[in-house]
Amino acid sequence: MSEPKIFVAGHRGMVGSAIVRQLLALGHPATRIVTRSRAELDLTDQAAVQKFFETEQPDQVYLAAAKVGGIHANNTYPAEFIYENLMVQANVIHQAWRAGVKKLLFLGSSCIYPKLASQPMREDALLTGPLEPTNEPYAVAKIAGIKLCESYNRQYGASHGVDYRSVMPTNLYGPGDNYHPQNSHVIPALIRRFHEAKVAQAPSVVIWGTGTPRREFLYVDDMARASVHVMNLPKPVYDAQTRPMQSLINVGSGHDITIAQLAHAVSQAVGYRGDIAFDPSQPDGTPRKLMDSGRLNALGWQAQVTLADGLTLAYQDYLRARTLTLSCSHRG
Repeated sequence: MSEPKIFVAGHRGMVGSAIVRQLLALGHPATRIVTRSRAELDLTDQAAVQKFFETEQPDQVYLAAAKVGGIHANNTYPAEFIYENLMVQANVIHQAWRAGVKKLLFLGSSCIYPKLASQPMREDALLTGPLEPTNEPYAVAKIAGIKLCESYNRQYGASHGVDYRSVMPTNLYGPGDNYHPQNSHVIPALIRRFHEAKVAQAPSVVIWGTGTPRREFLYVDDMARASVHVMNLPKPVYDAQTRPMQSLINVGSGHDITIAQLAHAVSQAVGYRGDIAFDPSQPDGTPRKLMDSGRLNALGWQAQVTLADGLTLAYQDYLRARTLTLSCSHRG
């Protein structure tokens, strides 16, 4: 039996590229992995997506393509965040079904859970309360993606063998991250700030807030391992841990730390030796965000990369990305 033909949507993003790395590491032939850049295939274009699926006829789909951004981007472009994500998900999931794709994995986000969800957040917290207002449009789109998968399973599971699954990652970091000074998430932002402070020999770095909020982080290659693991679970095993209208699975490390502890860990990974101060006049955000990943642990997956090791690898990636950017700008 030949290896399945796998379409990784969003292969240039942090998670999509990690999924490709994981598939290759497991011995999946590169010739059986299908990818398209945005320039080659606009996933918001229904006709283009239909033609792609009719032509390529993949056996499996990893739906890692999404419009993502931080608080500033979500607040500034809410229409783009809800429209683009809804269109990508609807087009890919529906055209996958039309083309006879039996296996699909949809990647969501921890922001689907209510703002005041009890901690750690369990899968059954979905739709039990109001969302965080700053990223509500993005979260609503992701919830719709989960419900698309569940609805196609319910309507076409028995008749067409459809088996579409959803995983919800915690805060991810690692190779391929966005290190933009304004639009990046907390770990890449701290890596950049501590690196620049080290180069400038700055005596101290000031971090927004009190440093007391707790956050959970997962190295992106662990997320990729979880994605492939969940995709390949036998259906009876997956079904035993989920319900038809609550089929999502959380993916997290199971540990959270304070922002202050994180700042010290990043400064150590970067090699910054100055002082770290906190500015309590700036907002802290939610006091705690931790995922309950017991469901996935029961399915045989555990995170492997420690935060210390992951931050070292992430800093090496930042240096590579920075060197590449500098060399391109010099050539330009």
